[in-house]
Amino acid sequence: MGFAKTHDILDVNSSLINSEVKLGGWIEDLRKLGKMTFLTLRDVSGIIQVIVKGELNDKLEGLNRQSVVFIKGKVQDTKAKDFDCEILALEIDVLGKAIHPLPIDPIGRLESNIDNRLNSRALDMRNQKTASIFKLRHHVLAILRKTLSDKRFIEITTPKIIGSASEGGANLFSLEYFGRTAYLAQSPQLYKEQMTIGLERVFEISNFYRAEKSHTGRHLSEFTSVDIEAAFMDYTDVMNVLESLVMEVYKFTSENCKKEQEEIEYEIKVPNAPFDRVAYSQVVDELKSLDQKIEFGDDLLDSHLRLVGEKHPGFYFLTDWPLKLKPFYIREKDEDATLSRSFDLQYGYLELSSGGTRLHDPAILKARLAEQGLDPALFKDHLQAFDWGMPPHSGWGLGLDRLMTTLIGIDNVREVVLYPRDPDRLRP
Repeated sequence: MGFAKTHDILDVNSSLINSEVKLGGWIEDLRKLGKMTFLTLRDVSGIIQVIVKGELNDKLEGLNRQSVVFIKGKVQDTKAKDFDCEILALEIDVLGKAIHPLPIDPIGRLESNIDNRLNSRALDMRNQKTASIFKLRHHVLAILRKTLSDKRFIEITTPKIIGSASEGGANLFSLEYFGRTAYLAQSPQLYKEQMTIGLERVFEISNFYRAEKSHTGRHLSEFTSVDIEAAFMDYTDVMNVLESLVMEVYKFTSENCKKEQEEIEYEIKVPNAPFDRVAYSQVVDELKSLDQKIEFGDDLLDSHLRLVGEKHPGFYFLTDWPLKLKPFYIREKDEDATLSRSFDLQYGYLELSSGGTRLHDPAILKARLAEQGLDPALFKDHLQAFDWGMPPHSGWGLGLDRLMTTLIGIDNVREVVLYPRDPDRLRP
């Protein structure tokens, strides 16, 4: 027989009793009782019991759990309390045998550490907790795209191989490119700014690269970033866009992903809005009251942010940073040129996003590059766009992987990335 399924297991219910169906999936359990076998079959949508009688049992001889089979059968009533109906097998094809023992237990009866699971990631997807994390990630990506599109943002795709060190060249991977040096992009920053000239509001969801030798649960060498840039918006406007996106993600998954929440044993709770907006100067005062050695203008260390996160759990915006701590393209505040029109979105101690209002005056931008020790000549391709009628614009970049960890209550981004890359992991 052919191997086209007539139904996903999720769609097989008691309304189909006495109907014939064709199902494909993996054997999760196998119990022989005399001349009858009770087989548990799972596909990506769900699980069902299959009864195998008579000579068909010969097809199961020597077959291990997690082997893939294709079954033609008749839907019938069942006495099993965990199922609405069951399948009486009429034909069975074994499509692929699984070895024994497998490198990890995909059912999760025997727990495996994260490294072993990552080494066998495709098999780990048969663990319903793991699969549910990536189903949630799928829904998060869909709701981000829908929400931004509804706000009239246009999706773009920028190069990941670039010819110059954007944003100052820190932590860039370099590679040989037809006899020249190229780099892997660490953000779409300069490209997305340029796109506001014609498209006004743009967004990109893509992978970017940072050559940081960090060994924490929140850093990766390859990460997924959600970026926006919008003409005629100030940093407060794009903060509102970011807050609405986060709220939509939480609302949608909380209401529509009940099964996934059951599998990961975590309830997604919608945060309170609006998010608090806490000025950098307030944070410095709070840290000083906790006897921390910090002065206005100092960058916030991880140890500082952990203390701040205890006082401000959940989502909040950390605003109005000193200008000297921010990249060259961030604009100063009109009322105080030592401060920037910038923000970070925090979840407790965890930074999720950074953004602000950008400089759009080419003369000021060139001066700022020089102030930061950067050669304007290296940015000539970018700067030329500012002579073509660059509008005032603002934007941000959001770490999707980190957002996912907040959504499902875990603290290791490797759990929410299919094949994570860090200083120690380049395979599989």
